[in-house]
Amino acid sequence: MTKLSVSEVNGLSDDQFEWVFRNVIELRSEAAASVLDLRPFTDAPDLCAAFDKYLDQLSVEGKLEVLKSHPDLAGRLAAKGELTQESTDEQRSAGLNELTVEQKAIMDFNNERYKNKFGFPFIICARENKIQSIIEGLKNRYNNTKVQEIVIGINEVKKICKLRILDIVQSS
Repeated sequence: MTKLSVSEVNGLSDDQFEWVFRNVIELRSEAAASVLDLRPFTDAPDLCAAFDKYLDQLSVEGKLEVLKSHPDLAGRLAAKGELTQESTDEQRSAGLNELTVEQKAIMDFNNERYKNKFGFPFIICARENKIQSIIEGLKNRYNNTKVQEIVIGINEVKKICKLRILDIVQSS
């Protein structure tokens, strides 16, 4: 896919903009709708900053909704082939489609434990991690408070969002 220039992004109709950026924040097309009025963007980092600002301005409940929209890593949706294309590619890049039986059991147990404690799935930028660091993060972050995990989770969403935007838009 040919990446869009920033001037092409700025020239998209509102509907086109919403469609192109509908999943840079997992299953949150309303993020694109709220960011489109901030055009024109000067460059890809400016566009990323607009989505970051959207996330920062959400209420705690809004942030929880964003976190809850993410799938479990190597979870049921992945096993059934029901992830978004972006999530499928990201989990594959981390090797989560090649877990051993033991690793899968560890992931399933810790994902469930984490979700039971915090009320949302464990979120980490899979493209910046591999299986072992994801498993370690899942175990270590369980010891955090819910407030800490909301902050960390939203920061991980920002990393995911940035990489998804850079898949669409030329960086210079």
